Amino acid sequence: MAILTFVIPVRHPENAANWQALKGRLAEALRSISAQTDADWEGVVVANRGSDLPPMPQRFRVEAVDFPPNPLHEMTEDARERVYEAFRLDKGRRVLAGMLSMRSSQYFMICDDDDFVSNRLAGFVREHAGQPGWTLAQGYVWSEGSRFVYIADNFAKLCGTSHIVRADLYGLPASMAEASEDYMKRRLGSHVSIDDDLRAAGAPLDNLPFQGAVYRIGHAGAHSKSTGLLRSYVLQKGFLKHPRRLVRNLSRFRRIDDRIGREFFGR
Repeated sequence: MAILTFVIPVRHPENAANWQALKGRLAEALRSISAQTDADWEGVVVANRGSDLPPMPQRFRVEAVDFPPNPLHEMTEDARERVYEAFRLDKGRRVLAGMLSMRSSQYFMICDDDDFVSNRLAGFVREHAGQPGWTLAQGYVWSEGSRFVYIADNFAKLCGTSHIVRADLYGLPASMAEASEDYMKRRLGSHVSIDDDLRAAGAPLDNLPFQGAVYRIGHAGAHSKSTGLLRSYVLQKGFLKHPRRLVRNLSRFRRIDDRIGREFFGR
């Protein structure tokens, strides 16, 4: 039984515009997770049976599922909320399948298949075992190919790779059949409600005291349709009218040096 299990839900192949690109980003995410400096962790990749996946590193296993493609995967302005609801359900049931297959774990961290995590997470969780969990209040944002990352506050509002939660607090059902759609969408398919829900339940999450993940943005396969780093945080509309904000944003950029490369990118 590992102290921390990373759960990585992977979309149906028919929902991927470029599966080979998705496969490459997934391999990078797995390499990042595998760089943990403490060995007390495991990982589960949840993917449709027969999906072409990269080789699984040690401590990872695949949970094969037979869920159909998400019929409303692509974001459109006229159906935005319906798309979000369909996405949350699809992601939530994949996450649930992964958690049920690893339900002896003490803590879970849901990770998007294109993000990166700090190699300090497993060790930190082991040292602080028993706590309800942690919110990644601050993290890095990275645009694919850039030599820089950006320090983002309110990270848990931006990125799905943003919470470590004690397993019992998820209230896992005995089986997939016993899980309601509302439960899968709200508790497992979205990262925006977990802080409020656990606080209301008397088990508030602490803030992780260091940057815990890197949110990858600006690539063609991003479901959020995010733009690149400069456009998101520097070249914003009217940025010349707010020089202080511009200077503040520029001060948050960090070059990807050896330390950041080792901690997050498995280099």
